[in-house]
Amino acid sequence: MNPFNEKSQPLIRLIQNWQRLYPKPYDKRAVDPYTKTRIILMNGTEFEANWFSHNFARNTCDNDLRRELALTRYIEKQQQLKISLLKPKDESILEHTISYEQLAVDLTAELAKREVDCYVKTALDFALLEDFDHLYRYSNLLEGERGITAEWLVGRYTEIMPARPTIAHHRHPFDNVKRCSSSKTADVQTVLSTMIITAAEQQTMNYYMNVTNFAQSDIGRRLYQEIAMVEEEHVSHYESLMDANLSPFEKLLWHEYTECYLYWSCYQTETDAYVKNLWEENLYIEIAHLHKAVELLQKYENKEWQEVIPCGDFPAPISLHENVDYVRKILTDTVQYTSLKDDYAKIKDLPSGADFFILQNAVNPTTDIVPSHNVIEKIIQKNGFDYRYQTAPNPIPQLRNRREDNTSVGRKPNATSSTNFTCND
Repeated sequence: MNPFNEKSQPLIRLIQNWQRLYPKPYDKRAVDPYTKTRIILMNGTEFEANWFSHNFARNTCDNDLRRELALTRYIEKQQQLKISLLKPKDESILEHTISYEQLAVDLTAELAKREVDCYVKTALDFALLEDFDHLYRYSNLLEGERGITAEWLVGRYTEIMPARPTIAHHRHPFDNVKRCSSSKTADVQTVLSTMIITAAEQQTMNYYMNVTNFAQSDIGRRLYQEIAMVEEEHVSHYESLMDANLSPFEKLLWHEYTECYLYWSCYQTETDAYVKNLWEENLYIEIAHLHKAVELLQKYENKEWQEVIPCGDFPAPISLHENVDYVRKILTDTVQYTSLKDDYAKIKDLPSGADFFILQNAVNPTTDIVPSHNVIEKIIQKNGFDYRYQTAPNPIPQLRNRREDNTSVGRKPNATSSTNFTCND
């Protein structure tokens, strides 16, 4: 599909009344896990578009332009609210959190498996292990506090076990900034991937920042607080990959194109008939937004859309599905890595005065104050072992002990071994 070739409607006709704007929530007991993750993904994608538009408007005094942005932005916000209300009121914050982390794991794996830029693939693989470990930590909190086993929430599509431990995720901010890619030379899939993953991680960060104080226990509040700070790192990590040299009008075009691509992908892969219809509805709303972005690009910069996106045909749709073997391979190969300025390094290769160790000593002076560690210790004290869902033993021998939470892997030199990141052929 090429959305530039599709017919579009006047934007004013796309505004919905209150009756149309309030959707039928899904049944949390029957819904497919990947329907939930698609809903979270598109919620975040709409927020990213809305936030970008607000920042664009704050950097121009042209009121004709700001009015055009405001109209599109109003419709984007209606779309986001309608999508977010697909979540039922009987689904707890913590249950919903499991879907956030399943999305983070399986979306990141899907993007990494198709990524042709080795540097971008490495960035995806690196953070993948961290979101995978977050799923494990939240799942143990859920089992301990609510008696709910998260394997049923993820449909047993995604494993639940430790990866690079969350205690090791806390890095100096300097080490979370990567090199910009160039949309002028990059494959269209690479540009889409950097925009998609940034929006998804930003949505996760915002969710955790907003719900931390609603958690129903001190240990839960502390866990959300800790992982919210890791998500801040992930947003810095991913957004730095995006092409910052584009003009605001070129960025607007890419934002709308990305939204079209994701709604089309959701429509192509959705199994719930009601939600599938919503994806189709939103696709044609976004096509209208895309055509407005084309119009603004022509008016203000005298450019055709082909000068920004040479070929408008979509790549293959993003499909959310199980990635057990892929995650296990990345865990085996790279668990002992951390981020180092523009690149990545094994812990054993860092100098003793590295920024990583400085930050670790500042936030984790002792392991007993680290929430992600304490959540596991508490469930071990209660049950005698942690909660996991595994299809086979953990590929890292040091992470197999279910009666003790490992706080050295990914943080201490020689805690285990790793080989290296790999590129796609």
